[in-house]
Parts: sequence; C-alpha cells; structure tokens
Amino acid sequence: MRMPPFTGSYTLDDVQFLLKPMRVKNTPVHLKEALIQSGKKHYSEMLSYESLPTDDYVALFHAAMVLNQERVAKHLLILAKQIIATRSHGITLVSLARAGTPIGVLLKQVLKRHFNIDAAHYSVSIIRDVGLDQNALRFILQHHTPKSLVFVDGWTGKGVIARQLESSLVDFAEKNNGVAIPPDLYVLTDLSGSATVAASSDDYLIPSSVLNSTVSGLVSRSVYDPHTADADDFHGCVYYQQFAEQDLSAYFIETMLACVERVWQTSTTFKAPTINRQQLQNVSQTLLQNLAKQYNISHANYIKPGIGEATRVLLRREAQRVLLRDLNAEATRHLRWLAESKSIPITVCSDLPYQAVALIKEINL
Repeated sequence: MRMPPFTGSYTLDDVQFLLKPMRVKNTPVHLKEALIQSGKKHYSEMLSYESLPTDDYVALFHAAMVLNQERVAKHLLILAKQIIATRSHGITLVSLARAGTPIGVLLKQVLKRHFNIDAAHYSVSIIRDVGLDQNALRFILQHHTPKSLVFVDGWTGKGVIARQLESSLVDFAEKNNGVAIPPDLYVLTDLSGSATVAASSDDYLIPSSVLNSTVSGLVSRSVYDPHTADADDFHGCVYYQQFAEQDLSAYFIETMLACVERVWQTSTTFKAPTINRQQLQNVSQTLLQNLAKQYNISHANYIKPGIGEATRVLLRREAQRVLLRDLNAEATRHLRWLAESKSIPITVCSDLPYQAVALIKEINL
C-alpha cells in the first residue's frame, strides 16, 4: 500500500516525488570515497549527511540569482515551447531528482501560467549503473500515456545520465511488454550534446546548482540499496525537515516565476538555438581524454565537467583539484569559495571549453 503523496517542502501543485523517505546511515565523505573507489559499495547505497550552508555561501546563491535569473527565465520559456511542440498528445513532466526537480517545478508552472496547459509533474530517481526507478515509472504509466512523458534535468555534464535514461527505457520495454517511452531528455543547457532538447549549450551558472536540499524541496539525492529495498519500493531519500527555516526552495520558484513573467512581457521570441550535438560530443570526449592523460586519471567517472557538476563534487565528494577557465569569472565565485574553504587547489586553464571542471581525488587503496 502506497503512502500519501510525498512532496518534500513543495506542494502537490508543484511536484510529487516518487521517492521513499527513509533513515539512512551517515557515511562521512572520506569513507564514502574509499568505499566507492574500492568497489565495496556503490555510491547510491550511501549518503553523507548535508549541513546547512553558511550565510556567506547563501549570499553566493543570491548573487547567482542576480547574475542569471533572466537567462534561466528565457530558457524555461524556450523549453516550454519545445515541449509543447514535441508532445501533441499530452504532457507529463518527469524530472530527474534532484537537479531536475526545481526545473520541473518551474516548467509545470510556466506551462500553466503562460500556455494554459496543466501538466502533471513527478520527480523520480535515476542512478548511474542502476538506472531509472522502474517502480516509479510503472506508477506514472498507471495514470499517463507513455508518449506523454517528458524527462527533465537541469544540465548535462558528460552525458552519463542521458545514456542511462536511454538504456533504462530499453530495459523497461523488454520487461513490460515492449512499452515504448521516448528517451528524450530536456535540459536548460547541454554541454555534452547528449540531450534531445536544450535551450543552450553554454556552461553558465544555473542558480539552483549552487545549493543542495535547501533549493530542492529539502530532499537528499536518491539512495538505493538492493540488499534492503523491497521489490515494490521506490528508490529512497532523506527528507531534511530540520532545515525548514533555511529552506529556499519556494523562494527560488517564486522569484524565478516573477522573472519569467517579466521576460514574457518584454520579449517577443523564444526560439530554440541550433545546437551541433556531434560537435559538443567531440569537444566533451577530447577534453576527457586530454585531462585523463594530463592528470593521470584512471576513469572518466573522476572527471566532472561544467559548473553544475563541479559544484556537486565540491559539495559531496573529495576533490583533487578544480580547473577554472577564468579565475575571476563571476559565474565561478562559489566554486572558488568552496575550493578555498576546503583547501582544494585551483588551476587556471584558459583553453578549457567549459568554465569549470572538477577532478575527484583518487585514493590509494
């Protein structure tokens, strides 16, 4: 029997998380890194508890809002129009928790306010090597047609999640009478040329990428332990209800929607750019090969390109170093702050194709 709909700190008018709130043991970052790299545990089986960001760091989130909220607003309108153009038989938003969650909430509200379309929105777990939560997918298909599904994320880094999405849906079809779900991924910005639809391919600072749960409905990244999960369980998460007083999830949505309204009133065109996906894929692969050789990195998993992915490393993993294209760029102020606060070296690489790349520290086991 399913529990009542779980929305985190959002409302049901924003999103339904198809995640199971649960207690998860805290695994300190250094121990988690050792267990991941030794192969003893998959990263999805562990969670390092979040701590609240300091006032100084929250100020950097607000600076990111000032810097790029208008750009995000325009890109949301571009994406909304593209969704409408490609889903003529209904729209069901399926955001990939949790970077995709606030973007999904915004798209749901933009579709409703500016295009008079009432789209359902679910946020589901997708985990590298494990796949998309198939129980969540079955739940959605009890209520919506396969061709209406629109998978939403914030950005692409190397394209791992886009490829995981595609393989997960092939696997789902094989196990569920060949049901065909389009593996189309919609993002604000596509660095790796792996999304189906994107409003940009620039490595720009998406403000929600700066924070963890306090901009994502107070929900942790998803966790999944095949040894303890029941067969019909959704993937799990931790609900950080104790952070409610510092929660910026609603603030982010309300501020962004006000900005979308201003952009809607003052702009006349919201046309998707022409993106050369093959060229982006080539740039991505060349960078991965060059950095692996230059820094003696054993696996591409330890290279995280782009501002969004680099931020995740500095917030959740053990970093070896951060590469920045421009040491004084406004868009990477928070990365410099994080690196300096954790004594992580910064290297300036003026020829980087992205604004930032983080390298995960390889542990000698």
